[in-house]
Amino acid sequence: MYKRNTRLAAFFLCFCSAVPAAYAGDRPVSDTTITKDTTAIKPGFLKKITLGGVFQARYTVSLKPDVDVNGTHQADPGKEVVRNSFSLKRARLQVKAQVSDRFQAGVLVNLADFASDPKGKVLENAFISYRWNDAVNFTVGQFRPSFGLEDLYPVDIIQSMDFSNQYYAFGNNGWQSFQVGVSMFGTFRKNTALPIKYAVSVVNGNNRNQVADDDNGKLASARLEFGDMNKLSLGLNGGTGAVKQYSVYALGVDFSGVIPLAEKFDLQLQSEFKQGTNHRLFYGLADSLRKGPLSGYLMHGVYLLPNFRYKINYRKLTSIEVSMRYEYFNEDFRHSGNARRTYIPMISLAFLKDYGGRIQLGMQIDNYDRNIPGTKTHNSNLMIVQVQCRI
Repeated sequence: MYKRNTRLAAFFLCFCSAVPAAYAGDRPVSDTTITKDTTAIKPGFLKKITLGGVFQARYTVSLKPDVDVNGTHQADPGKEVVRNSFSLKRARLQVKAQVSDRFQAGVLVNLADFASDPKGKVLENAFISYRWNDAVNFTVGQFRPSFGLEDLYPVDIIQSMDFSNQYYAFGNNGWQSFQVGVSMFGTFRKNTALPIKYAVSVVNGNNRNQVADDDNGKLASARLEFGDMNKLSLGLNGGTGAVKQYSVYALGVDFSGVIPLAEKFDLQLQSEFKQGTNHRLFYGLADSLRKGPLSGYLMHGVYLLPNFRYKINYRKLTSIEVSMRYEYFNEDFRHSGNARRTYIPMISLAFLKDYGGRIQLGMQIDNYDRNIPGTKTHNSNLMIVQVQCRI
């Protein structure tokens, strides 16, 4: 175990020392675009504070009589099934402080998490970032390590109702979503036809808002991105680590681009494949139920998300968008796992700049190979109306 941790540390330090000082770098991934700027000058310390946030409210209807609004099958025929409900999806508030020309601190909270058990929730981002030069930047604290397309932008600007199933599964296993650790990132060849972005992260891997790691293992991941997401880009992701003294891994490849179809009409296309060890599933099973070693518990998934956008720019209405996400995900494909296929058609009206206002109408259609009564692992059809406001 000591040797494995030493190799991870050596890998990270060697990568840091090998990156030359060049070109422009990226800021840390943020879950809400800052639109309100409050500036306060204080000699020798605080330069600027920026505030932002997002509000998302939903009305959900289940189109299956025995499935509730959360997608859970109700096996008791005598129990009333709640098939329609208003809900608060997100109520986020973000504060960033530009301490100096090199140091920045950020905090992001989701107040909607108080609607349920807030343990392990609410606090999402809490980091300090340091900008050495345009190509070398560091972030330490709680943040989203870059391990795929969905880590590169906030949930309030995605062209679907929510992130993919694979995003949440790999996040639960410590590769994506909010984690505690350190990251180095930057950009080379920014002003050329083929810019190159990189990110290297080492995290605890036991998810957010934890007092400490739950074992001595760490997860190390890296991402290389070639091209421009607003034109065409290709991303390569890979990671390795240890959980409870056993090796785990994850890998992925993604593609994104924007294809102009007419003067005001374009196609935004995203696709992503990932595969990795599902150690959360393995350690969540009783010893008597495990089928072989951890290395045999593998998950994989792929999704395709085309989004047709027509730019209107009439008064406050900026665009009309129509998208269709198809996703295949299997949490344990080596052991004849229960594959899940999800279809999410959506139409949305976007107002103001960067989805400052948004009305979305969509369906979430889930089909499993095998239904498990009384659980969420069951076929469901949910109709969702979502209203969004960014500040």
